[in-house]
Parts: sequence; structure tokens; C-alpha cells
Amino acid sequence: MNLPKGPDSLCFDKDVFMKDDFDVDQFVSECRKQVQMEEMREDLELYYKLLKTAMVELINKDYADFVNLSTNLVGMDKALNQLSVPLGQLREEVMSLRSCVSEVIQAIDNQLAKQEDLQKKKVCVLRLIQVVRSVEKIEKILHSQSSKESSSLETSSPLLAGHILERIATEFNQLQFHAVQSKGMPLLDKVRPRIAGITSMLQQSLEGVLIEGLQTSNVDMVRHCLRTYATIDKTRDVEALVGQVLVKPYMDQVITEEVVKSSPNGLQLMYSRLLEFVPHHCRLLREVTGGAISSDKADTVPGYDFLVNSVWPEMIKGIEERLAYLFNPGNPDIFYERYSASMEFVRKFERQCSSQGSVKRLRVHPLYTSFHNKWNLPVYFQLRYKEIAGSLENAISDGLEAAPAGSVYHLQVSEVLWSCLMRCWSDKIYLSPLAHRFWKLTLQLYSRYAKFLGEVLTKTPSPEATKEPTRPLPSSASSTSSRTSMEEGGSDSGSPASLSTKQLVYIAADIQKLQEQINQVTEMVRRRLEAIGFNNIAIVEDALTDSKNCLSSSVPTLNARMTQHLTERCCRFLKSASEVPRLYRRTNKDPPVRASAYMDNALRPLHQLLTDSTGLVTPSTAQEWLRVALTDYTHRYYETISEVLSSVRKMEESLKRLKQARKGASTTTAAGTNGGPTDDSKIRLQLALDVEYLGEQIQKMGLQPRDIPMFSTLMDLVKEARELCEQGQ
Repeated sequence: MNLPKGPDSLCFDKDVFMKDDFDVDQFVSECRKQVQMEEMREDLELYYKLLKTAMVELINKDYADFVNLSTNLVGMDKALNQLSVPLGQLREEVMSLRSCVSEVIQAIDNQLAKQEDLQKKKVCVLRLIQVVRSVEKIEKILHSQSSKESSSLETSSPLLAGHILERIATEFNQLQFHAVQSKGMPLLDKVRPRIAGITSMLQQSLEGVLIEGLQTSNVDMVRHCLRTYATIDKTRDVEALVGQVLVKPYMDQVITEEVVKSSPNGLQLMYSRLLEFVPHHCRLLREVTGGAISSDKADTVPGYDFLVNSVWPEMIKGIEERLAYLFNPGNPDIFYERYSASMEFVRKFERQCSSQGSVKRLRVHPLYTSFHNKWNLPVYFQLRYKEIAGSLENAISDGLEAAPAGSVYHLQVSEVLWSCLMRCWSDKIYLSPLAHRFWKLTLQLYSRYAKFLGEVLTKTPSPEATKEPTRPLPSSASSTSSRTSMEEGGSDSGSPASLSTKQLVYIAADIQKLQEQINQVTEMVRRRLEAIGFNNIAIVEDALTDSKNCLSSSVPTLNARMTQHLTERCCRFLKSASEVPRLYRRTNKDPPVRASAYMDNALRPLHQLLTDSTGLVTPSTAQEWLRVALTDYTHRYYETISEVLSSVRKMEESLKRLKQARKGASTTTAAGTNGGPTDDSKIRLQLALDVEYLGEQIQKMGLQPRDIPMFSTLMDLVKEARELCEQGQ
């Protein structure tokens, strides 16, 4: 039934109303996605009017038929009753015919099943007949040959025996096929002893012919024998036979503890003799099976791999059974030599294989895996780890001891670290299967060294080490010899927790040297990893760059510790600056003409740093240490000078007030008897000389006073004090 077509502007398709699965809710939901509800209602009303109009037209068109419908159906029930009887008879006839056909089909199926069963039994009988015929034929051949005194299987000519064996093998192969197909038959169980006898006699004959052919180097005899073995699908048996008869006696002679211990190179000598077995004793087998270069490919017998299945098992069994002590990793040096020699032997043996396929079969052989697993490489690495990491830990426990003479490093721990890194990849220690472990150890060594430096540089000295010694002030501002030796004696030493300037310089120099030599480590690791097929060197370089950055992370702490150390050593003499007024007040001393002795002592650590760092660290590094230390020292010195001048000014004002109170009374503190400079003027002059001397020493150290932020402020302070001194005069 076709619905009338509506306008194209309708929001729905008219055919959707005729679908069997029409759903009002879904229809409304779909329409609402396109138009509003009002518009959808208008479209439905429009289409409803179209349907109503179409229905009226349809009724008008067939109106006569609708009116005459009841008239046309008069007498229809009688006509239907007349047809019911013939239709019932026809149904009974069809059902009867169907039953007859089903019985015929069942009879045919039964006959076909019997025929199929007979066919299977016939095939089984024919197979059994073939089995019996094959057995009788083989027995006839064997008996006919055994009846001839001069033509038995054992004494016949090699070529004739080979052809006879091939005939027997071909027939035996057919016998085996039919016997397998007839499995479970009673007759086969009766014939089975005869088959077993034939199998035993055939194998004995083949073994005898093969051994005779190998002993006499008869290529044709060996070829026919191997071809016969392949025909009866006994290739694995002949490979095992060769291993027992040809290989094992030789291995029993060569693989002995006496041969290995006969000389320092006994193991290499034994492996050399084992490798000589293949070219000397397996030449014939390799030529026949196509394993030799000179083999005629058209006349070879495929399917054999005597090196993998005969020679290799006997070699490895002999080594594992009679030389089990070789795999003992107790002495890592001896273990390394044995493992290296053994792996070289394996590589040379692989080169003797005839093809890449043979090498692949060798590498998946169970004894190949067993031989490699016998070498306890994890234990070997643990012993090496204990040696290498232990030596570094011992050096760390010794602290910052100086390196031996001639070393490129200055600390013993740095020298030991570099030695450990070199040992990880040296020829007498490194093994390629342990590359990942030695690589991890390399990174751990760098990390441990960096952690040690961090601990050393961040360790707080004990109170006894940092406690400032109490020393008397010299009687004269110009006397320096007695003071210098006493101050310098304990300035650069102390408890183990304190670091000397020289030790800090050594640390900086060694960090710089280690960072420079990381490229050498990268190249050494790259060669080792490329040798085992690892080519993603970018990862290695990134990891070593991280180790380099790890070392660099100690540099800020080192710089802070160095400047703190220098500042503390310099500032411990600032107390002497506070005692300058005591040297001139009421002492009637002459005016000062040069700097105080404490200035030389305060600046001596900085001069000593320049001496100790020459040739060890870059000049820029030493200059930066000096700049920061002088900045801190100048700041503290400024505070001390400010306090001293403030005290002097207060004392001066106090004396003036006292003088005014006494109104002309005699005083002994304001001026000298001869009208010279006052004590306060002498104090100010001494401080000015000290600051000017500091500026001169800064220039001698390679810096400029303007590089020190507080120095200009300090100079302004003492300049003002000098002007007051000149006014007082």
C-alpha cells in the first residue's frame, strides 16, 4: 500500500508510518531534533488532511465494489464444502506416498552403511596382507643373503650391502606405514614380533655398515647408509650413534682434568684439541651431508646435522661432568679467564657450522643453553661489585686524604673513583652479558661520589672546631711576627668535620677533572655497547650527562662552603679592630703610620687561597671565591668599624661634657702635653690606615675595590673619620 505523497517541506518521511516497528515516542523525538513542536503539529495536521482526502477518493473510486461485496459472497460456503472432500482424499494419498518413500530411503541407507563397513574391512585386510607380504619379502631377502657364505650383510662388498639395505629400508618404510594404519588389529599383534626382529636386524646391519664405512672412509657406503636411515626416518638415531661411537671416545681422552691442569694455558689447549675434532674426524660425514665446502650438492644426503646433534652434546656433557669446577665463580679472576676462553671456544665452534641454519639450531639446543647457564655470571658480578664498590667505600671512609704522587687527581677518593670506573670496563673484568650491570654500577659510582661530596660539604663542624681562640692583643700595632705564627697555626686545621682551604680547592679541582673525563667514559662505554649490538648511544650520553650534572650540583655548596670558610677565618680577627681604641687611649703612643698587624692576619687566608689554587682551578673560580669572601668580610668589617667610631665619638663627647663641667680643671685624656693629636684622632687615623691597606690588598689579589659592594661605603666612613682627625689637629 502506497501512502499519498506530501509536500517536500514536511519534517518527516511518510514511509516511516508503514514500518512494522513504528514507535510514536521515537518519531516525536526525531522530529523535535529538526523543528519545533508547533511546526511538527502543523505538518501532521497537513498530512492528515491529505490522507483523509486520499481515503475519500479511494472509496469513491471503488464504491460499486464496496456496495456489491455482500451480494458477490452469496453461495460461497456451499462451494467451499464441495472442495473439502477431494482435498482430504488427496492429502491421504500424499501421506501414504511419503511413508513408502521414507522406507525405501532407510533401506538404501542401511545398504550403503553395510557397503562402507565392508569397504573399510577390505582396506584393513589389504593393509594386513601388505604387512604380511612386506614381512615375508624382507625376511626372504635377509634369509637369501644369510644363506650365501660369501655374500652376507656383514661381509658383502660395501656397494652391494648398501643397495640391499636400501631395498630393505624402502620395504620396511612401507611396512611401518601399513602397520601404523592397521593399529589395533589382532593379526598385527601376531606379526609384531617378526617386525621387531626385522627392525633389530636392520638397525644392527645399518650400524655395522656405518661404522665400517667411517673406519674405512668409504664415502659410498656412508652415503648409502645415511640415505637408508633417512628413508626409515631414523636420522636422530644415527646422529646419536655417531656421538657414541665416533665422538665420545675422543672426548673421553681430551676432556680430562689432567689436560687442563697440565699448563697455565691448559684450558685453551683442551679447547683447541676439541675444535680440531671436526676437521680431522668429521670430514667424511660433512662431505656426505653437505657440510663441507667441497661437497657435491647433487650427491649429498640432507637432513643431518652431526655437529649440532652428535659432536656438541658429547663435548658439553664431557665438560659438565668431568670439569664441573670450571664453573666455580669463587675466584673472579680465574673465572673470567675460564669464561672468556669458553665463550671463544663456542664462537669458533659456531664458525665450523655449515650454515646459518645450523648455527640457529645450535643456539636453540638444550645443551647450548645449559652450558651458558652453568656460568654463574650474577655471582661473578657480585664479587666484582664488592671489590669495586668496596674500594670506593674504603676511600670514602678515609675521608679527604691526598692522592698519591703522580696522580692527575688531588684526593685519594677521586683517584679511587676513576680507577673503579676504568675497572668496570677493563678487559680483565668486563663481560658482555653483564654490560647492563656494569653500566648501572658506573652510574652508582658517580652517584655515590656525589653523595659523599654533598655529605662532606654540608656537614657542620663541631663547636670545638669553630670556637674562636682567645689570644692577647700585641703590645704594638706594628708588631706582627709573634701574632702571625700563633694565628696561622690553628687556622687551617681542626676536627675531622672541618675542611681546610686546600681540601676545598682539591675538591673543586677533582670535580672539574672528573667532568672533563666523562667524555672518555662515554667513548669507552660506547665501544663496549656497540660490540654487543646496542646502538642507542644517545641514552648513554644522556645518563652520563645526568651524572655530570650530579657532580655539578655540589659546586654551589662547595662555593658557599669555601666562601664561608674564608669569611670565618678572616673575620675571627675583627675582634682586634674593636681593641684598637685600647692601644691609644691614655697610652701617649705616637700617631700610627701603617696598618695594624691584624689586617695581615685577616687577609692571609685569602692570599693562601691564591697560592693553593694556582694551577688547580680556573682563575675565574678563585677570583669569584675571593670576591664573595671579601664582600662578606667587608660588610662585617664595616659594622665593626662603625661600632668603634661610634664608641669613640661617644667617648669624645662624654669627655667634652666632663671638661665643661669642671670648667678648666686639668685633664689627661683630651690632648698630649705638647699639643699633638688627641687619642681619638690617633684611633681614627689607625682605622683609616687599616681600611686603605685593605683596598691595596684587594688590588694585589687581582680584584678592584669597586668589585666589592661595601668597600666604597667603608672608605667613606673612614674618610669622614680622617677629616675629623685633621680638624682635631
